[in-house]
Amino acid sequence: MSSRKQKFSIVSLGCARNLVDSEVMAGLLQQNHYDMVHEPEDADVVLVNTCGFIDAAKAESIDTIIEISRLKEEGKIKKLVVAGCLAQRYPQELAKELPEVDLFIGTGEVPKIVEILQRQEADANRRQYVGIPQYLYDHATPRVRATRSYTAFLKVSEGCDHKCAFCIIPQLRGPHRSRSIDSVVNETALLAQGGVKEINLIAQDLTAYGRDRKDGTTLLGLLKKMIEVPEVVWIRLLYAYPNFLDEPLLKVIRESDKICKYIDIPFQHISHRLLQRMRRGKSGSAVRETVEKLRDAIPALTLRTSLIVGFPGETDEEFETLLDFVEETQFDRLGVFKYSEEEGTAAADMDGKVSEEEKERRWQEVMDLQATISQKKNQALIGTIDRVMIENIDSDSGKLAGRTQAHAPEVDGVVFTDGSEASSPPKPGDIVDVKITDALEYDLMGEILHA
Repeated sequence: MSSRKQKFSIVSLGCARNLVDSEVMAGLLQQNHYDMVHEPEDADVVLVNTCGFIDAAKAESIDTIIEISRLKEEGKIKKLVVAGCLAQRYPQELAKELPEVDLFIGTGEVPKIVEILQRQEADANRRQYVGIPQYLYDHATPRVRATRSYTAFLKVSEGCDHKCAFCIIPQLRGPHRSRSIDSVVNETALLAQGGVKEINLIAQDLTAYGRDRKDGTTLLGLLKKMIEVPEVVWIRLLYAYPNFLDEPLLKVIRESDKICKYIDIPFQHISHRLLQRMRRGKSGSAVRETVEKLRDAIPALTLRTSLIVGFPGETDEEFETLLDFVEETQFDRLGVFKYSEEEGTAAADMDGKVSEEEKERRWQEVMDLQATISQKKNQALIGTIDRVMIENIDSDSGKLAGRTQAHAPEVDGVVFTDGSEASSPPKPGDIVDVKITDALEYDLMGEILHA
């Protein structure tokens, strides 16, 4: 008689890049005689894969760890493991403050999760496994995907070489390192054969993909290979840095039916002085030129950006300039971060701190402006017809909810449609024609056009 398999559960926090790490750990554990369960209280081992990017994310991670630790106190679980960015950043401090946690595992130790758990059985005194991140998964690495069956995140590279003054990610994730084109294309084919229709390419810096390999690998070369995978319907580009968005790359995005006309590019600000303080390497005029270049090259482009308000030294005038930029540029999608001071970054030592109240006021003002812009853009779509990938039945409205090429998973709005009561409603993953009939600030309403 073999001993009972241990059950594990993973709570994944933070970004999609972190989610892929959680999926890999789940795959490795399942491959090595652990059984996965969804509810932490049903598990023997619970892993919390944390985010440590900004204060709000750190607070969520700590709250989750404490919540799960109560299950251990109640005897419902045997082992609590904290992995990911927070463990990478504060291993000693966390070990001291959280004695109830059995293991702390850094971002580079993902492939060793099974080995580390086995070691801990033999030596419970060692609680920290945190080194310099060098890990990079490939197409042969087992994964248990947490996303819906028809959509997947595919991480093409890890780490970052930029030195942005506000960002801790290079310290958490290590230097930029890219997978080979063959590895990414092989994984794309495997995902597509398993029913995935939408591939969301992710990286800390997607447009720098491949350049660290110094063998001619580029994002352009990757996309040319990926669009040849027959079952793939949509390929989406997320987290693109302004560098390397050259005409050949924009041309393949424009001309391929499979590549979503959607680019997520974080500009952060428009003030030349603040961009210099942020170490972004772009002036305000260069930001405007990039927007113009992208929209000229891809007329139907959905452009998403992220901005920071309250960065040290941001004056009232510079904030007003940022507001003017948002009004002038009319981004299709926009996210705003309130600057979070992170120890170990260059910005943490800068003067000109902005109060939390003022950050909140500026954040709200940008969000209010973007809500107005978004609603106006959505209203312009009334009467148009678009392809919508059905996701689920919305629990509040009872309507089908889905996304167009212009809506990235998790971060953008959705399209609500009729048809959930039909005798044969579309299934999740089905792509249907929808006529837009109404518009909200971020969501759309429509009716399915039946053939």
